[in-house]
Amino acid sequence: MTHRHPDMPFWSTASFGDSTDTSPVELSGLSEHLVSCKGVNGRLFTLQCLAEAADRFIAARLVTTLVVAAFLIGVTSLVM
Repeated sequence: MTHRHPDMPFWSTASFGDSTDTSPVELSGLSEHLVSCKGVNGRLFTLQCLAEAADRFIAARLVTTLVVAAFLIGVTSLVM
């Protein structure tokens, strides 16, 4: 028996001999999803995207930045 989390949608990619075309119910669901996605585009959404991009950029280089800063502090303290 397959167990799944109740909050997760059930996805099946098998057609089991049925038509592989999209059903009207699937098209309706897709249409509703696209309408809700269109409503999200605004200034706040753009700001959120920029904040997420900055977070990804900083997170990917955090260790490198800390190592370079420590190196520069160490070199500066030796020179002075």
